[in-house]
Amino acid sequence: MAVELIKERKTVAMTGNQAIAEAMRQINYDVVAAYPISPQTELMGFFAEYLANGLVDTEFVTVESEHSAMSAIIGAAASGARAMTATAAQGLLYMYENLPIASNWRLPITMVLVNRALSAPLNIHCDHSDAMTARDSGWLQLFTENSQEAYHSLIMAVKIAEKALLPVIVNMEGYIVSHTIGNVNLFADAEVRDWLGESDWRTTVPHPLLDTDHPVTYGATALPDYYTELKYQQHVATWSAKDVVKEVLREFNELAGTDYALVEPYKLEDADFAIVVMGSTAGVARTAADILRERGVKAGVLKVRLFRPFPVDEIVENLKHLKAVAVLDRHDSMNGLASPLFQDIAASLYHLPERPMLHDFVYGLGGREVTVEDMLKAFNRLINLYTGKETRSSFVDYLQVRE
Repeated sequence: MAVELIKERKTVAMTGNQAIAEAMRQINYDVVAAYPISPQTELMGFFAEYLANGLVDTEFVTVESEHSAMSAIIGAAASGARAMTATAAQGLLYMYENLPIASNWRLPITMVLVNRALSAPLNIHCDHSDAMTARDSGWLQLFTENSQEAYHSLIMAVKIAEKALLPVIVNMEGYIVSHTIGNVNLFADAEVRDWLGESDWRTTVPHPLLDTDHPVTYGATALPDYYTELKYQQHVATWSAKDVVKEVLREFNELAGTDYALVEPYKLEDADFAIVVMGSTAGVARTAADILRERGVKAGVLKVRLFRPFPVDEIVENLKHLKAVAVLDRHDSMNGLASPLFQDIAASLYHLPERPMLHDFVYGLGGREVTVEDMLKAFNRLINLYTGKETRSSFVDYLQVRE
């Protein structure tokens, strides 16, 4: 059994990596497998210290590659273990062959993705290009703004995964959140374990491999006469998972006194113009909206917390009355149109008879600092496009290209 280290709630200054490691300790996973890659490496280093000091009884598998990490976690989860891993950037790409296997097998795995730009050129700092490669993998995805949200989100992700029987990625921005210190309100260890319940291989998945009295096959072949039906079942389960996420958020809010939702609106009720964003940039965008409010411009912000499955109804409800919306993508799809978050927002609003004008901004690539001035620039460009003071040749602008 794990050692009870924190017996009552307290607030501690922590980096995102420390906060995630603390959540892992309190969850006391059955199996963790990982391979080092910056900026995830010290996260697992912190957790390894807990293991070495006898504070958890997790089976920690130090594998030879990220592909092996995901393979080990898939085997563990299929056996009924509560299992997780963490990675970043090229590490996620090396895992990718196995991501759709985990989701189609309906395995309740959790993964922390410490967001990092993809090579080339080599860059170890943050953008969302790694997360975007996994958007069609069948994994649920949560984005976090700070250390506190990262800590809370991993705890919630365990229950989401086990209720939905789908794997969950918790996105935490590399260095911006992973290595930045902030106040984190920690639960008592017993609270976390009571809220999640004990891990039991006989109930974690419906058909565990270790249940030799009821043998099952994982990894069977499905030819054209069955493959479509199996993917349709996964489709239905993934879309239905939004209700599971909402249910878990409600339960968690009761425990923590928080107000988490699928999306987080800021001053949108009477807004004319808004920024939609994911991750840490939400705080900078809110400051810019406040400045514009002081200047008489009705500005607001919508932070998207749940990225997969995409919260269409909540997006429409919060944006449908606006004049114009700037969508901020920390990734470029290189597809000639716009990037993933913009495309999802546009598709969500498409059916409305009257809908806001949309414009996409690619920003913050490779860890470039995002300032309030950048957000004001995006707002001003949006307003000028809407009023006809400026024109556009495409739906997307690079926000921070040096002249």
